Amino acid sequence: MLRWLWPFTVLLSLSAQAQDLVLRTAQQSGSLVKYDPDGGPNRPGICMEILQAVQRLDPGLQFTGMEQHVPLKRVERLLADGLVDAFFCLLKSPEREKQWRYAPIPLYTIRHVIVQRTDDARHLDTLPELAAASRRKPVLVMRGTALAKRLLQADVAIAEVGSEREALQMLLMNRADVIYGQDINLQRHIGDARLGSKMKFGRTVFQEEPQYLALRADLPAAHEERLTQALRRLERDGVLRALAEKYR
Repeated sequence: MLRWLWPFTVLLSLSAQAQDLVLRTAQQSGSLVKYDPDGGPNRPGICMEILQAVQRLDPGLQFTGMEQHVPLKRVERLLADGLVDAFFCLLKSPEREKQWRYAPIPLYTIRHVIVQRTDDARHLDTLPELAAASRRKPVLVMRGTALAKRLLQADVAIAEVGSEREALQMLLMNRADVIYGQDINLQRHIGDARLGSKMKFGRTVFQEEPQYLALRADLPAAHEERLTQALRRLERDGVLRALAEKYR
């Protein structure tokens, strides 16, 4: 009996994948590593490339709304209000998991690191050390991110900024001494601005976190499974790992 059911189950799965499915999404503005409107077809951003890889793997699966370039807080509101169905890529937090779901396959991992001026001899290796240093000048962190909430929970005084580029300019002008952010984003902006001789990374990785595909809370389970199957295949084939290496 079970031997007859298994092929039937596979056929149902293949039939579901053959059906056209259109999901709403958006691009995050101000995050060039994720979505780079000026990066061209060879470097459009890691999250855009993952989305494109999913579409190539499952041609019946399409995404609309890519013309929307919205800031992170707007992305969160769209997800919470069910106005987008899926968003590549987002960190998890307890607050976020109350408002929407996540596909279980990690897309890539970011590291929490600090950046200082090269003439700053201090080693700030722990959150308590960051908290003490922040009493003199607040630590810069990207506005509205899960990283900002983590620093506040650790009693670190922060100043939120709109972009890594703005943070680096403030650091150059001595308006701040430390940036706390994602390694992959900071590396990109330091390289683009040719600030490698003026900026240095701290020697500590404070935390590692995977980015995930976020899904609106009431997305049908069959749609989530279809997306998960595609991501699982990309993970198994090494595509996700290769993309993460490409953007580091």
